[in-house]
Amino acid sequence: MPERGVARSLVEAYVHLDLTTGESERATVAEEPDGWVLSAGDVEVLVPYEAEDAAQLSGAVFGTGLSELLDPGQWVLVGATYAERALEGALYYAADPSDAEKYDAVAADWSFAAEAVAEALKFLADEDDEVPVAEFWTETGRSAREADPGRFTRAKLEGDLAFYRQSLDDFHRLHTADD
Repeated sequence: MPERGVARSLVEAYVHLDLTTGESERATVAEEPDGWVLSAGDVEVLVPYEAEDAAQLSGAVFGTGLSELLDPGQWVLVGATYAERALEGALYYAADPSDAEKYDAVAADWSFAAEAVAEALKFLADEDDEVPVAEFWTETGRSAREADPGRFTRAKLEGDLAFYRQSLDDFHRLHTADD
C-alpha cells in the first residue's frame, strides 16, 4: 500500500501529486469516511473534509496552517511556475483580449503564484530573516535552496509576494473582463 500524505485542501493535494508523480491530471479520487483520497501512481493523499471546509471558509487556496506535504523550496518553485505561466498567458491574452477563458487563466495563475509564496512565508518564525535549513525536507526543496539561498530570505519572499499581487492587480486594471 502506498504511503499516504495528508493535504490541507484539494488544491494542495493536486499540487503535491503533480510534484511527486507528474500525473495529477490522471489522479483518481475516492471518498472515505475521513475525507477524499487522491491517488496517482504510487502516491496517495488524504484530504480531510474538515480541512477542505476550513480552506474554503477562510479563502486559503492551499489550506490553513502549515503544509506537511510541500516544503518552502517547493512552494517557491510552484510560485515561480505559476508566475511564468501568468506572464506567458498575458502575452497571448493581449493578442486576443476577447477570450474570457484566457483572462481567467492569467488571473488565476497570478493569484496562485502569490498564494504559493505566502505558503513559503509560513515557514518563517517572527524572528527569522530567512527560512531555516531544517524546513527543507524534500530533495527538490533542498536543491532549490542550495542553488539560490537568497530566494528564501524574508525580504525576497515578501518582495515576490508583493510583485505577484501587484501583477494581478495590474492585470485586472489593464484588462477588464469586459474588454
